Amino acid sequence: MGAGHDHSHGHGHGHATREFGRAFLLGIVLNTAFVVVEAVFGFLSGSMALVADAGHNLSDVLSLALAWGAAAAAKKPASARFTYGYKSSTILAALANAGLLLVAVGAILFETVGRMAEPPAVQGETIVVVAAIGIAINTATALLFFRGRKDDLNIRGAYLHMAADALVSLGVVVAGLLILWTGERWIDPVASLVIVAVIAWGTWGLLKDSVKMSLLAVPDSVDCDAVRGYLSGLPGVMAVHDLHIWPMSTTETALTAHLVMPAGHPGDVFLREIGEKLSHHHRIGHVTVQIEMDRECAAGC
Repeated sequence: MGAGHDHSHGHGHGHATREFGRAFLLGIVLNTAFVVVEAVFGFLSGSMALVADAGHNLSDVLSLALAWGAAAAAKKPASARFTYGYKSSTILAALANAGLLLVAVGAILFETVGRMAEPPAVQGETIVVVAAIGIAINTATALLFFRGRKDDLNIRGAYLHMAADALVSLGVVVAGLLILWTGERWIDPVASLVIVAVIAWGTWGLLKDSVKMSLLAVPDSVDCDAVRGYLSGLPGVMAVHDLHIWPMSTTETALTAHLVMPAGHPGDVFLREIGEKLSHHHRIGHVTVQIEMDRECAAGC
């Protein structure tokens, strides 16, 4: 039996997170400053909606810090023990970010429910002004990550968090205007519940994707059937078995496969072409292919 291996390392999208170091830093600084301002004015004005939004923004600051730290860890070279390096730390960061958001949801919900029975008086003017500042800051931060949102789960998470924050702040502005117009106290805790619902909805998608990556599921960006069809259709290939595709990080994907080729090993050029095709068309940057000549393997060895 002849065997050959190819390790292709095409990283057209593999290191998208590295390009966003300044975006992470600027986003963390801007949002940390705003969290302090929003929390202070939230307590002074008696607005649970502002406090809830501040708690959400705080979780986003921690999320940005985790994502940035994971991106830095992913740059470290492989070692004898960590043969893939620390690339999977980006997946752990995404999972941790989802967990932080769930904690924030629980804390805000607990406080809001307690205020539903007797809503305190709030200052509508303060709510409108502070939330309007939040719209500007969150929109600006979201735009920092707009370009990389399709290539990296961490970048996508940062973008979605900031975009959702901008929408939430808009909702708080509307709540503040309604309070000024009607004088009704119940509007503030109800607005807080809406914020909780928005956070929970966004968190579910991030949690689902990060759990799938943690379980080494085929990334959503890869069509497993299309990859199998491509490999099966290669000249001289009788069968494909032991095909495995899994995420090494939030940006890098690996593949291993056995190709049954009774005519013999086609040479290194053939293997390099496979690596290049899978990299360019399926974003799979780490490819290992083994060639087998035993016809019995075509039956599913």
